[in-house]
Amino acid sequence: MKKFISIALALVFALSLFAGCATKSPASNQPAASGAPQGGTIKIGVLGCTSGDYAQYGNAVIHGVQLYIDKVNAAGGINGKKIEYIIYDDKGDPTEAVNAYNRLVGDGITALLGSVLSGATAAVVGEANPTNMPMITASATNADVTYNATKKLVYKNVFRTCFIDPFQGQKMADYASQKLNAKTAAVIFETGNDYAVGLKDAFIAKAKANGINIVAETAYSKGDKDFKSQLTNIKSKNPDVIFCPNYYEDDGMIVTQARQLGIKSVFMGGDGWANVSKYASAADLEGSVFCSAYAPGSTDDIKKFEADFKAKYPNETPNMFSAQGYDAAIILLDAIKAAEAKNLKVGSAEYKQAIIDGMKNTSSVGLGGKYKFDEYNNPIKDAVIIKVQGGAEKFSEVF
Repeated sequence: MKKFISIALALVFALSLFAGCATKSPASNQPAASGAPQGGTIKIGVLGCTSGDYAQYGNAVIHGVQLYIDKVNAAGGINGKKIEYIIYDDKGDPTEAVNAYNRLVGDGITALLGSVLSGATAAVVGEANPTNMPMITASATNADVTYNATKKLVYKNVFRTCFIDPFQGQKMADYASQKLNAKTAAVIFETGNDYAVGLKDAFIAKAKANGINIVAETAYSKGDKDFKSQLTNIKSKNPDVIFCPNYYEDDGMIVTQARQLGIKSVFMGGDGWANVSKYASAADLEGSVFCSAYAPGSTDDIKKFEADFKAKYPNETPNMFSAQGYDAAIILLDAIKAAEAKNLKVGSAEYKQAIIDGMKNTSSVGLGGKYKFDEYNNPIKDAVIIKVQGGAEKFSEVF
């Protein structure tokens, strides 16, 4: 009997040791991509829409982030520590985003990369700003993400690598005036979409200032597939250009239906047009132009990024969203290096502030060139114009 009890106790002890070695998955469908090394880890959260209507954007951003962090980890990490990134899917929904962010805080992150859509990101800022959590987004373009105009409050812990909506709308209004000699313009946009509305408002204001007559301003609802009514109205006005500040799947359908109606106007858009060539024919898109922060194949660094991305994700094409995710990871990890150099405790308030200071004073060189931030933590960098020619989205010029 004593022998049996001894054996049973030994088995219980062994099982307890085994259970203690088990690792907790940080998400039901998105496990952390880096294991815990001997030198310890620096945990960061990665938040975005990896499922739902806008998953194509979220996955592109997150894969760009993963590509860079995995490179850093393969080279030994930062100060002997590996970057452990924990990915959660917020489905592009503000409530889901806040819930996911709070889970990440519980997981012990010391910085956040995300979210992807403006509405979800702004919701998270409301939680992250009071606790001074370092935060950088690759794609949330709404100006309110880093600055509350009503309170005249800059969210000093929040940065972005993408252009803001007003910049893009103004830039395309200038392009319409200066390069296309447009005298009349129409706008078709998704109502209730912060991105679309932000670009639309800025475009209309600047177009009017440039002497362009806005002959039609028409909206549609999320999920709409038939735009013939709005486009018939626009056709009757015969505008020189049509500004379509939406995401590429909708834009592709709109352009296709416009051409079916016989509309000849030049279509224009913002960076949400990246990859639009997959959603409409080459003939229908020919001559369309949009604003971007990324010009495929335009530099040696970008060519190297594209080759590495295709090697890691052979079934995907790198685009502006993956490139800006890559750049956001560069800036954040450079700031973590600066915090590590101060010999501070990982995760402490001082450590987080050092990361924020590192991003604010960054001299990081990404695919978008050398970064610096303005007083609202928006990047100061040139925009590029992409023109669709022969079914391909081609770099046209810096503007």
